[in-house]
Amino acid sequence: MSAPALDADALLDDPAIRIVVCCGSGGVGKTTTAAALGVRAAERGRKVVVLTIDPARRLAQSMGIDSLDNVPRRVPGIEGEGGGELHAMMLDMKRTFDEVVEAHTDAERARAILENPFYQSLSAGFAGTQEYMAMEKLGQLRARDEWDLIIVDTPPSRSALDFLDAPKRLGSFLDGKFIKVLMAPAKMGGRAGMKFLNVGMSMMTGTLGKLLGGQLLRDVQTFVAAMDTMFGGFRTRADATYTLLQAPGTAFLVVAAPERDALREAAYFVERLASEDMPLAGLVLNRVHGSEAARLSAEHALAAAENLDGVGIVDQTTGKAGLRDPADRSDAPPEAVATPDTTPDPAEHTDHEDHASHVDQLTAGLLRLHAERMQVVAREQRTRDRFTALHPEVAVTEVAALPGDVHDLEGLRAIGHRLATGSAPA
Repeated sequence: MSAPALDADALLDDPAIRIVVCCGSGGVGKTTTAAALGVRAAERGRKVVVLTIDPARRLAQSMGIDSLDNVPRRVPGIEGEGGGELHAMMLDMKRTFDEVVEAHTDAERARAILENPFYQSLSAGFAGTQEYMAMEKLGQLRARDEWDLIIVDTPPSRSALDFLDAPKRLGSFLDGKFIKVLMAPAKMGGRAGMKFLNVGMSMMTGTLGKLLGGQLLRDVQTFVAAMDTMFGGFRTRADATYTLLQAPGTAFLVVAAPERDALREAAYFVERLASEDMPLAGLVLNRVHGSEAARLSAEHALAAAENLDGVGIVDQTTGKAGLRDPADRSDAPPEAVATPDTTPDPAEHTDHEDHASHVDQLTAGLLRLHAERMQVVAREQRTRDRFTALHPEVAVTEVAALPGDVHDLEGLRAIGHRLATGSAPA
């Protein structure tokens, strides 16, 4: 069963599409795909910003920028008509969290929060913070309404679903019983609050103090008291961004390699997007292998290699005469055909045999390599067919595997062309 083709250019050219989210499991080429789409969209006339959360900084290198940070940077060298522009940025998780604090509280309280040791630990590495801050940054970029198109490279999480789950997870943490208990004294205030703290929390704080350390517990309580007025804002903005992801102006592209685990993850994500009513544009099947000699099957290539290694057609005792058409053969005995002048020199005959043996070995090796490639091609096709059978409605485009890494704009243009034309190998 063949899947419908994904028209990447139509997606990028559609003025109603304002956000493209590239998602998928780690190591499948999301960053390269996002960057290539950004280059292609900009060179087709759109004003684009690519937001990456990739810690390897390959995006900056491929775009000829010394470094990326939390501020969009103009990418030089973009060609094409229509005045398109490309900007790129890399999420700075802690800086984004700091910006949220500074934007939604007064200067004194912001300083108290930013200097709080527990906050510093939370903003630097709390589980789900990176994904949540990616959502925050996406919301900020869309609110500015400065770009025609925002392309998001989702975080390299263990699971692609973490990007969608992060706002709910952080919201659950902020709304959790532990936080509410810590907030209670500050909310009650005055003598009632002190009485609650001294009596109601004495056992809990004593136990937590032993587990976490008294200073850490005090840091957490101070952080919670300072953040109290902001907790609702986190939830509100998370809900707003989630709604934005469900809007018609957003399109999700699931990126996967033609491998069982990656496509299984892609299938989970496709199903999750459907259950959340989020718009799926299609699947990018990355690093697809093929062969220009696909008519030679793996079985025939292996058989030919084994033939060369064995007796083989080149080792027939009758030599080249054994390969001639019978009609061309003479009935005369061999001694009547041969002449003294054509008697082969033994040394030349040995050299010829050595050369032929070397050619045979080389040819057999190439045939085996071809057989291995055709086995990979067949395995990838079976894996893709299983995905297509489960999700026949999902549009697919294939991108041929390249011999090396993409490291410049030309490489990104080549990937963009493959994305648009679905140019898997023949």
